Amino acid sequence: MDQVECVVVGAGLVGLAVARALALAGREVVILEAEEAIGTHTSSRNSEVIHAGIYYPKGSLKARACIEGRRRLYAYCEEHGVPHRRCGKLIVATSDSQKEELLAILRKAHANGVTDVVEIPAAEAMGVEPALRCVAALHSPSTGIIDSHALMLAYLGDAEAAGAMLALKSPLTGCRISPSGFLLQVGGEEPAEINAKTLVNSAGLRAPSVARLIAGMPAEKLPRELYAKGNYYSLAGRPPFSRLVYPVPEPGGLGVHVTLDLAGQARFGPDVEWVDRIGYEVDPRRAERFYAAIRRYWPALPDGALAPGYAGIRPKISGPDEPAADFVLQGPAAHGIPGLVNLFGIESPGLTASLALADDVVRLLRL
Repeated sequence: MDQVECVVVGAGLVGLAVARALALAGREVVILEAEEAIGTHTSSRNSEVIHAGIYYPKGSLKARACIEGRRRLYAYCEEHGVPHRRCGKLIVATSDSQKEELLAILRKAHANGVTDVVEIPAAEAMGVEPALRCVAALHSPSTGIIDSHALMLAYLGDAEAAGAMLALKSPLTGCRISPSGFLLQVGGEEPAEINAKTLVNSAGLRAPSVARLIAGMPAEKLPRELYAKGNYYSLAGRPPFSRLVYPVPEPGGLGVHVTLDLAGQARFGPDVEWVDRIGYEVDPRRAERFYAAIRRYWPALPDGALAPGYAGIRPKISGPDEPAADFVLQGPAAHGIPGLVNLFGIESPGLTASLALADDVVRLLRL
């Protein structure tokens, strides 16, 4: 049986960041990934936005990890040559009834310490973005965009340089607690058993399912595994915006916003579609809703300009009629199993928060 000090389940952005942090701390690390490549789910199917830390409740893990992670991520990208751009973002109200909600977002941002978010006159917002129509706006200069795949490769490169090993097509199929840690059953083309001292469950969408594989994991500590699909549509032709534009948030997400990739192409999304399975097809019939949502802030959007793009799924642990759950980093003090950390509900802003969350995991393991 193979003996390993640390096993990380899941090679998405956060799992790779955790593996990197553990390896840099001098630990022997193996990363188990069920798919045939890194980051094939949430990590590669998102808006690729570096978030400022505006929307999350004061004192929440989402707020703290996003703000700390954002500062560190910009520095990391500069040091490692990860493509990114601090393009800024406008959050806009398109009716007088949304103005108070916009001010509430401003107060929340300032309560979180994101004091560079400022209210600007609608005329100023429409002056810098002539295609925009709004009645009030906030400007966030700290928001940016990033190449998420390049970031994953950088994290993996750091981890491997420090001795970590990646095992693709290696799903965790079972886990028993032993006196020395964990006995892990690993599937795939060459099934194996691994004896690990510590185990980090960073399986994203499947994190609750992976936790259920751990014999002895208290059932009351297992959250629900819920999926909120987000569909994206791409824009044909040159985009009319030079920065990101977000409407006021909607239940379950941040609303159908315009984001730009590093090549300057625009995409719109994500919407919120609660689903009961993992699947990434984009229903062309949803386009009608996208046109209606986008024309609230870009009334000149031409007919036929949108094409189905791609979809991602948010790993939710709270339902559609419930307050949005905070990130859950569940260490030994919470579930009573030494050497185990579960990461549940790591949706947006997980990319931005990845470096901060990784250090939190190391602290929880007291390594």
